Amino acid sequence: MPQSSAPSTFQVDRAAVEVYSTKREAGEAAALRAAGILRAAIANQGKARLIMATGNSQEDMVTALVQAPDIDWSRLELFHMDEYIALPESDRGCLKRWMNQHFVEIVHPGKVNYLDGNARDLDAESRRYEQAVRSAPITLCLIGIGENGHIAFNDPHVADFHDPLGMKRVVLDEPCRRQQAGEGHFDGFESVPKEAVTLTCPLLMSSENLICSVPEKRKAQAVKNALEGPVTEQCPGSVVRTHPRAWIYLDRESASLLKDFPL
Repeated sequence: MPQSSAPSTFQVDRAAVEVYSTKREAGEAAALRAAGILRAAIANQGKARLIMATGNSQEDMVTALVQAPDIDWSRLELFHMDEYIALPESDRGCLKRWMNQHFVEIVHPGKVNYLDGNARDLDAESRRYEQAVRSAPITLCLIGIGENGHIAFNDPHVADFHDPLGMKRVVLDEPCRRQQAGEGHFDGFESVPKEAVTLTCPLLMSSENLICSVPEKRKAQAVKNALEGPVTEQCPGSVVRTHPRAWIYLDRESASLLKDFPL
């Protein structure tokens, strides 16, 4: 796996933050740590369980992770964290499709758990998936922070740090949908589904380890809110800094609005 140059590092509450010169370096560094966590779990426990975010901000990290040596992928159980409702699996915006193309079809994990956004009974599907996630500890959650501060599809208007549910159906806010269109996954804003199913904030935060990759200038305001603002559902990503084993990977562009830390 390629080695990244020395980062600027600092602590925000319980989370370690590393800032790299480029998006690629940040992704490679995140992948290096993720690979180490997965190897250790497989060596010590015989298996690892991984929740993976999808999307453009995760591409460099995932590209480096699938090249990591000495990981027995047959001992990995994989989950994705959200899915659009009523979007065909053939659509390029389908999150299952992204996960397959960028990860599953390359490393062939031993078990892959798919969240069906086209299920006839979405409540039953959500309960089934939540039970699968909760059936054993999650070794690692690979997560991003959206332009509106969301984690998974927990947008500010639906995020709840004390949510009694592990999964729920949500209406996506306009900034979230505009981000999805802007990343090129849909033909335009009107093509982005209005609803999704998502793991909730408490279930994501229950992972034993959390790696958060947030590159690019368009995420700079969300990064500033998450790291320098209060821990609040108005910026769901701010909860990452309360996790006891969290690492946040930024590039200089996404860190460009931070004022209280050395860059």
